Amino acid sequence: MKTENELKNMVREKYASIAKNPSKGGCCDTDSDGIEYSFIGDEYGDKVGYVADADLGLGCGLPTEFAKIKAGQTVVDLGSGAGNDCFIARAETGPNGKVIGLDFTLEMVEKARVNAKKMNYENVEFYLGEIDHNPLPDNTADVVVSNCVFNLIPNRKKAFAETFRIIKPGGHFSISDVVTLGDIPPQLREEAELYAGCVSGAMNKQEYLETIEAAGFKNITIQKERQINISPEILDKYLSEEKKQIWNDAKVGIFSITVYGEKVGPEDCCEPACCN
Repeated sequence: MKTENELKNMVREKYASIAKNPSKGGCCDTDSDGIEYSFIGDEYGDKVGYVADADLGLGCGLPTEFAKIKAGQTVVDLGSGAGNDCFIARAETGPNGKVIGLDFTLEMVEKARVNAKKMNYENVEFYLGEIDHNPLPDNTADVVVSNCVFNLIPNRKKAFAETFRIIKPGGHFSISDVVTLGDIPPQLREEAELYAGCVSGAMNKQEYLETIEAAGFKNITIQKERQINISPEILDKYLSEEKKQIWNDAKVGIFSITVYGEKVGPEDCCEPACCN
């Protein structure tokens, strides 16, 4: 079994490669048998603030669509990649707001900074750092967004605790991510390309929501949910006919969810400790 650092390095190398060669990006690839799979993704092209050079096809949802961003707010994008969600968030928070992108891949941070410079966005900043060792100060963000990143972090408990820390009391997050329902065949989890492509590192849906709650967030709701389509060739490779039927009935599978949670402010507290 790989260590936490080994898993992080594997993902970092994958995304560094994508930053250098965007044509090979996205949550899709071809496996060792030549079977092509592509099963994440949502379309961004019609969103205000969209920058094509920043869209590497690495997301699994549209968190900014549900993030309730207001003009003048500070938005933090965790796992910001080439800046796609940051630039869309910037269109909503406006020139008087601030958008901060955090990514642990240097090549992505550099690419995002180039994109921001092209757009002359002086209120969009990008930093190198890990989500579970977040370098941002306490109470930085009014809103946190993230797109298909938390499932790639081995220590999600620490990652959500750090996210809670950097959100201001009264602030909230909207995160798109990949989760599982039921038992997924071990073979799917063992494929490194799937892990780096947002799937086999996914946590069970209920466990994922419980991890968010344990970090201190309140009013947790799922804003959007859809089953991720996997090609019949991939299902044939790993599942029996009986298990394929259960998968197709959406009783077992891999799902993209967008989840919302709040860090309640002092005016919402019933107990003094609830905002700590």
